Amino acid sequence: MPNTNRSTLTQFLIEERRRFPGASGDFNALILDVAIACKAIARAVAFGELGGMMGNHAAEAGGSVNVQGETQKKLDVLSNEVFIRRTEWAGNLAGMASEEMDLPYQIPGQYPRGKYLLVFDPLDGSSNIDVNVSVGSIFSVLRGPDNGADVTEADFLQPGRKQVAAGYALYGPTTMLVLTVGDGVNGFTLDPNLGEFMLTHPKMQIPQDTQEFAINASNSRFWEAPVKRYVDECLAGRTGPRAKDFNMRWIASMVAEAHRILMRGGVFMYPRDTKDASKPGRLRLLYEANPIGLIMEQAGGRASTGEKPMLLVQPTALHQRIGLVFGSKNEVERIERYHLEPAPKESTNPLFGERGLFRD
Repeated sequence: MPNTNRSTLTQFLIEERRRFPGASGDFNALILDVAIACKAIARAVAFGELGGMMGNHAAEAGGSVNVQGETQKKLDVLSNEVFIRRTEWAGNLAGMASEEMDLPYQIPGQYPRGKYLLVFDPLDGSSNIDVNVSVGSIFSVLRGPDNGADVTEADFLQPGRKQVAAGYALYGPTTMLVLTVGDGVNGFTLDPNLGEFMLTHPKMQIPQDTQEFAINASNSRFWEAPVKRYVDECLAGRTGPRAKDFNMRWIASMVAEAHRILMRGGVFMYPRDTKDASKPGRLRLLYEANPIGLIMEQAGGRASTGEKPMLLVQPTALHQRIGLVFGSKNEVERIERYHLEPAPKESTNPLFGERGLFRD
């Protein structure tokens, strides 16, 4: 029997709007349109091979590549199109930007233009689609120019602290929408019978301490010294300097990683490394790091470049990459501290080194 006491996403947004009597309702309408886009993508993901959407886009021609230099999956392209078509028409947006588009998207002339900007990763973790691992969508809402003019790249280059809202949809065993509008983080589960997102996880909070970390260990030879120090200490376990055992997790789907951390704590690291000197990080600042960062901070966690708070970074390019560390507050602060401290000196005397004869 359905639980009739739960709020729908629509009810939740109306209650939030009542805190601002002068609000026009445009923001609520935008979030509801984003939610519809997420429902449509969830449906496409759920059908999998039955829907003919597995594999690379334009595979017969060798595949298409997006601005990131990544081969696009069919569902990448479909998801991007769904986000555009569900949100461009309503008069709430001045423009959009996406991982899958080189340039900002202009609202077509037949539609009115609004005051918000929408930036999104339409299908995060899409390399996992063909193996049926959880994927998701990430989005962020910014204030844009309210003059009806075409948007420029510069309009989107706002630090993460200026986000009006951020969220993600997780397409897993259940479809969830996790949202912050600047007043905490709330989780909504899609009721397949009603077709509505229902509030199931109000006021989500991340534990400040954890015994789990997530990192791609195959890149360990490229890590900077502070990251290597942190991971080595975790791996040393109960007999090491942290005096407790850690578990390591790695899904390679940031939405799934973020959701696990939001639910039970942990720390995620995709730090800057020396693997490719031309890239100061792997993840995109505007439509991955900033929205996830705002969610983490609003849930009592922390998000960082490893050296400073993520939400204070001033973007310089639409598809700017950056190192990202987020999760349980005390662990992220420890990693930041390791970046600020001088590297510990290793003893030159093998008898007194870490593996020496006199180690306790």
